[in-house]
Amino acid sequence: MKAPHFIWLIIILFSVKCNNPSVKSVIIKKPGKNELADINRYFVQKDRERIQNYIERKNLSMKESSNGLWYYIKKEGTGKYFTDNDKISFDYVCSLLDGTECYSSDKLGPKDFVLGKSEIETGLDEGLRLLKPGGAAIFILPPFLAYGMVGDGKSISSRAILVYDIKIHEGIGK
Repeated sequence: MKAPHFIWLIIILFSVKCNNPSVKSVIIKKPGKNELADINRYFVQKDRERIQNYIERKNLSMKESSNGLWYYIKKEGTGKYFTDNDKISFDYVCSLLDGTECYSSDKLGPKDFVLGKSEIETGLDEGLRLLKPGGAAIFILPPFLAYGMVGDGKSISSRAILVYDIKIHEGIGK
């Protein structure tokens, strides 16, 4: 069937259904607080399963923080751990679980910011506090620690799980 004929068929069927008194309206009930909490728990569990499958496929030895950040410290670094107000500069590759690269320092330059004062993903802020100057790590951020339900409007879609491969520059800090 050609597209114009198909469109007319849909319009005719829709108008017949809309004018037919025997067709009852469907009322969609908005979910309540408990239903939304159940939906959220479901998504968190599914994301956790996807992350665990990724870790198994990649044969990584990762830990999970109490907040849900997954991390693997490849290199500890030297000096003190980063805290609020520390100036940090690092090279990175940010990708999705399927390997699609979203951003990288190779294309955009290193990330520079002040910890606790900049608008970065909550999971990235948490992960950087596990490192020292010269350190390197892999962080996996579930959506609730990254860009959540909205994405970033560019390369990161809604509900995306992010994988950061990071190397902190030497000689930085307060």
